[in-house]
Amino acid sequence: MNSNWFKLVMRMTKVEYGKNLLLKGLPVIFNKSGAKLIIGNNVTIKSSLLSNLVGLYTRSIIVTRTPQAEIVIGNNVGISGATIYARKGIYIGDNTAIGGNCKILDNDFHPIDAENRVRLLNDVHGGDQAGLIPAKEIYIGKNCFIGCNSIILKGTVLGDGCVVGAGAVVSGKFEADSVIVGNPAKVIRNLEG
Repeated sequence: MNSNWFKLVMRMTKVEYGKNLLLKGLPVIFNKSGAKLIIGNNVTIKSSLLSNLVGLYTRSIIVTRTPQAEIVIGNNVGISGATIYARKGIYIGDNTAIGGNCKILDNDFHPIDAENRVRLLNDVHGGDQAGLIPAKEIYIGKNCFIGCNSIILKGTVLGDGCVVGAGAVVSGKFEADSVIVGNPAKVIRNLEG
């Protein structure tokens, strides 16, 4: 399957994308009916094994999972073998680089409470009918760098110019120009001045 055919499929599922979208390999991009998935101009999405020599484990996956979900990816963004999965909203600013194998997840995928997990398992409609899965928007500012294998969890806010170290597990609100590392991630320095 070539990328032009895949772009046609994206348009049919109401994925909006700007000029010069470059697909290296074929990502998994799914936009739930009623949801909003917007990809800006000059975006590169790498999904083939050799498209990023850090070593990609999988193709890039970009998914809106509920009708109210939104994913908005700014201009000049690079994505390598990452998963961007929204039940609520994920917003990525211009000129941001998302390193190999990153996960950006605005939800917990399952309820924390055992009884609610059982309720969902028994849900014949196969969804989160009762809103049992915790979800909160993620905001990633402009000019950020997200290091390989990092995980950005629900509710995270990264100010412009933040750098996330490889393998970090990020949750919380971080000021612009912060260098963030570790599990749990914490600020080790500020790049400003």
